[in-house]
Amino acid sequence: MAGRLRNACAGLILAGILIASAGTPAPVQAAPKADEWNAVVNKAEKFLAGAKNPNGSWGKSTGITGLIVTGLVGCGRQTSDPLVAGGLKYIESLVDDKNKHIAGKDSKIGLHNYVTSVNVMALTAAGKGGQYKAVVGDAVTFLRKLQWDDGEEKKESDDFFGGAGYDSKSRPDLSNTQFFIDALHAAGVPSDDPSMKKALVFVSRCQNLKSEFNDRPWADKIDDGSFIYSAAGGGSTKTSDEANAPLTGYGSMTYAGIKSMIYCGVGNDDPRMKKALEWVRKNYTLEGNPGMPSVLKGRGQFYYYHTMSKALSAMGVEEFETADGKKHDWKAELTAKLASLQKEDGSWSNPTDRWMEGDPSLVTGYVLMTLSHCKPTK
Repeated sequence: MAGRLRNACAGLILAGILIASAGTPAPVQAAPKADEWNAVVNKAEKFLAGAKNPNGSWGKSTGITGLIVTGLVGCGRQTSDPLVAGGLKYIESLVDDKNKHIAGKDSKIGLHNYVTSVNVMALTAAGKGGQYKAVVGDAVTFLRKLQWDDGEEKKESDDFFGGAGYDSKSRPDLSNTQFFIDALHAAGVPSDDPSMKKALVFVSRCQNLKSEFNDRPWADKIDDGSFIYSAAGGGSTKTSDEANAPLTGYGSMTYAGIKSMIYCGVGNDDPRMKKALEWVRKNYTLEGNPGMPSVLKGRGQFYYYHTMSKALSAMGVEEFETADGKKHDWKAELTAKLASLQKEDGSWSNPTDRWMEGDPSLVTGYVLMTLSHCKPTK
């Protein structure tokens, strides 16, 4: 779902990543075969058919259905498909005509950014004919109001500036901000739009890189190009539960940073992109969320898969060359990994039940979004 910007950046990004190996490169795994990919997706759909709520939704959180619908449509399912149609009907019921969000009428504000953002992605994926144009336009207007900027008396020098949080009152973080950027990008908002430019200020400050774009006191303490959870409030990360732990970056946020920079118009010659790509080339893995301590590597593992796949897709990369010179057919490898983790009933869940990843409906939504970027080309 990278859109026009993906095509513009693809050649530039490829030039920065596909660096020739000095030695004989390791053989690339064959691209995912259509029958194998379809088998995984079809099995997931059987689970979703049985797990669906009577109103067409999934799970207990209003945002899960948007993830699933986005994934199903991305995997090639039509809007007439009963699962997609039921999900869309539920999402339509969440449109708040008064406040213009898509998070449920009179809903609590706690997840307005996440839920509205994922539902914008679902409706834009499904509404290629423009039937959701007005609803999506209103939702984008609503999302803009959640961004920390002059409207909240935040100047560019403030570490809240440009970011998005759970709602209009909560501290911004890169996870909420990447979904905010994803939604605006899906809705056709260009990279030079003021909201995107402001978001890029916050995204850049979440990177472990001292530069003209990040003058925060902690920026050069690690300086490896990885991204942390939030630049606000002096910086925070999720690689430790200790309050004063080093602000080490990790995979899901680093891919979120890369993808967000692409959508905000940053090219591969930019020092922020170069350093971020250097980090992911050194830390390519499917065995957990890289950057996390080994005992915590399962934290956000499926969120990581989804963010990684979307970022690599936005980069236009078919083969990803790691720092050791090995070329990876990441689509085939990721499809095989997800097939190995799929449960007998067709679902996925994370035994490291952090950030709701114990919920099979939520995680299956993440996986379908991931698989939508791994579709076989033949």
